[in-house]
Amino acid sequence: MLDVLRGGRLAKGLMAALVLAVGLALAPVAHADSYPSRPVKLVSPYGAGGSNDTSARVLADALSQKYGQQFVVENRPGAGTRVANELVAHAAPDGYTLLWAAAPFAINTAAGLKQRYDVARDFKPVGPRVVGPVFLIVNAASPARTLADFVKLAREKKDGITFASPGIGSGPHLTGELFAAQAGFKALTVHYKGDATAYTELLAGRVDATLTAITSALPFIKAGKLRVLAVASEQRSPVYPDAPTFAEQGHAGVVGYGWFGLVAPAGTPDAIVRQLNRDASAVFADPAIRAKLHGLGLQPEPMSSAAFGQFIDGEVRKWGELIRRTGLVLE
Repeated sequence: MLDVLRGGRLAKGLMAALVLAVGLALAPVAHADSYPSRPVKLVSPYGAGGSNDTSARVLADALSQKYGQQFVVENRPGAGTRVANELVAHAAPDGYTLLWAAAPFAINTAAGLKQRYDVARDFKPVGPRVVGPVFLIVNAASPARTLADFVKLAREKKDGITFASPGIGSGPHLTGELFAAQAGFKALTVHYKGDATAYTELLAGRVDATLTAITSALPFIKAGKLRVLAVASEQRSPVYPDAPTFAEQGHAGVVGYGWFGLVAPAGTPDAIVRQLNRDASAVFADPAIRAKLHGLGLQPEPMSSAAFGQFIDGEVRKWGELIRRTGLVLE
């Protein structure tokens, strides 16, 4: 009788252990299924109204509707995006604080700037990305009607050709430096606070060209006051498909853009990362949202978390090599 009781207790103990083990194994899945159960903070590294903030709000609104939980955009500008990056790097890795990272996320690391986080160690790429293609644009009065004309003109200017940039260390700034280095001319970059001011200077004839986002320039292009010579993307952009790529015109190495993408603190559960990537990619695959972003000069590009991580690594390597080769100082 005692053996039977012991056997019963043993069986119950084994059953309890089995139930506990199954429960623990299923716990991460249950956690992911219930995510999000409260509002999610989406941190933008720029102020309100710019391309990063606008695209973040498009994503946040769509995810809020899908999940029935608010995705709230919080603007934390400063220090070339490092204020926002640091905030998210040190946040709890539970999926409730996310970063809508921008190109300086990689560029600052490539430049070796001082920052209280490690891009490779303290973050987990989620994806997808949104690209802001950059276009080489000149005043309509410029003698340069093609990219070849522009390169010839630039090489003839001993003091250097002037580019208007939306900001030091930005994707457009580095793309202009890459173009000059590869095409063999001297560039003098003048930094402004945003694209609109850069185009004001170009229209006034105070700079020779811009290599930046096209949105603010479109009315002046249509009015015949500005001329588009090239786009620095791998393929022609749906934002302005009439612009040939640099590669089409003999400068295959000139590829660069502004970009934004979803990033989480390191340690965020893989199930939540997969869920966010899947649902954010679905948002950016929606034809109505794609059309809206194209109108803002942005290209949504759904991609896996792994591919987005590889892209960030490639950006760090590419811009690091350029900065070392040219001796650029970004601070």
